[in-house]
Amino acid sequence: MKAHFKRYFISPLNLLLHDSRSVGIILLVCTACSLILTNWGEIGIQYLAIWNDSFSGTDAHHLHILGMNLPNSPLLIINDGLMAVFFFLAGMEIKREMLQGELATIKQSLLPVFGAIGGMIVPAIIFFFINKGTDNIRGWAIPTATDIAFTLGVASLLGKRIPTGLKVFLTALAIIDDLGAIVVIAIFYGSDLQLLYLLGTLVFIGIIYFLNHKKVPFGIWQILFGIALWYFMFNSGIHATVAGVIFAFLVPTELLKKFETKIHIPVYFIIIPIFALANTAIPLPSGSLAALNTKLSWGIILGLCLGKPIGITAFSYYLVKRKWAELPDGVNLYKLIGAGILAGIGFTMSIFISTLAFNDVVTQNSAKVSVLAASISAIIIGWLWFRFEKKPRIIPV
Repeated sequence: MKAHFKRYFISPLNLLLHDSRSVGIILLVCTACSLILTNWGEIGIQYLAIWNDSFSGTDAHHLHILGMNLPNSPLLIINDGLMAVFFFLAGMEIKREMLQGELATIKQSLLPVFGAIGGMIVPAIIFFFINKGTDNIRGWAIPTATDIAFTLGVASLLGKRIPTGLKVFLTALAIIDDLGAIVVIAIFYGSDLQLLYLLGTLVFIGIIYFLNHKKVPFGIWQILFGIALWYFMFNSGIHATVAGVIFAFLVPTELLKKFETKIHIPVYFIIIPIFALANTAIPLPSGSLAALNTKLSWGIILGLCLGKPIGITAFSYYLVKRKWAELPDGVNLYKLIGAGILAGIGFTMSIFISTLAFNDVVTQNSAKVSVLAASISAIIIGWLWFRFEKKPRIIPV
C-alpha cells in the first residue's frame, strides 16, 4: 500500500514540483479559473468579494488592530504581505548571482545588464509616446517587467531549441529586470513618506545587520526583526514588498542556497498561484476585444511584445559589436531576438505594477487584461519563433 502511494502520488508530485514548466502551466490554469469564476453571474460577485471585501467595511488601505496598521483586505494581504516573501526569494537570487553566479564579474554581467536595461527603457518609451498627455502615464512601468517563472517555464518547454547559454542569459536578465522593477516600485509607486516609520525600518535593518556582525546564528531573532521591518515598511510609504528584498540582502551568503531551497516551492506553488487567482479576478466587459483598443492597452501590449525584444536585442547587439561582451555559446542573433520575445511575458510583475499604478479598479482591470493579452501573445510568438527556426542558418553578429 505504501509503495503504491509513493508510486502513484508522491513521485508524480515531486516531479511536478521540480519541473520548471509546472509553474507556467499552473499560472495559466489559475488565471483561466479566476477569469471564468469572476464572470460567472452571481458566483462572480461572491468570488470578487472573497478577495476585495475589506475587513473593516471601509475603503481604507489600513486596518487598525491593537494600535497597529495592517492590510485591510485579502487582496492587500496578498499584494503587500505574501508578495514580500516572493521578493525575499527574488532578492536572495539577485544577491547570490551578484556574489557567485552570472553577475559576479563585470564581464559576465555586462550582456544581461545592458539587455535588461534596454528591455526596460524601450517599452517605457513606447508606452510614454502612446499615452503622453493622458492620465494613463502613471502606468509607464507596466510593460518594463519580465516574469521569471513564466519566461523560463516556456523556455524549458522548448527543450534543446534553447541552448544552455541562452537560458543562463535569460535567467540573469530576468533577475536584473526584477531588481529594476523593485527600484521602480520603491521610487515611483510609494505613497507619501512617513518619516517615523521610515526611521523604524532603518533601525530594524541596523539591528539585523548588528546581529549578523556579531555572528548570532541567523534564525528566529532575525526573522522576528524581519517581520517588524516589513511592518514599518508597510506604513512608511514605500511599498512593503521592498522589505523582502532588503531582508534577503541581510541573509548571510552561506545560507542563501538553503533559504532559497526552503521557500522555493511555497512561493512558486502557493503564493504565486494565490496571487494569480486574486489579481486576475477581472470582470470582462462586453466586447472585451474592443476594450483592448485603447491607448493604455496598446502602450502595454506594444511595450511588452515589441519594446522588449527591440530593447534587449539592440542593447545586447551594440555591446557585442563594440566587443565589450560576447554572445553565449550556441547563441546567434536569431536566438537573441527569440529571448527578447520571451522576455515580453510580463504577467506576475506587470500585473503587480498595474495594481500600484492606478487607484481606479476599472483602469487596473483594463491594464491587467492588456498584460494577459500581451503575455499570451509573447508566449505564442516566442514559441513559434523557436519552433520554426531554420537549423542550418546562422545569422552572424
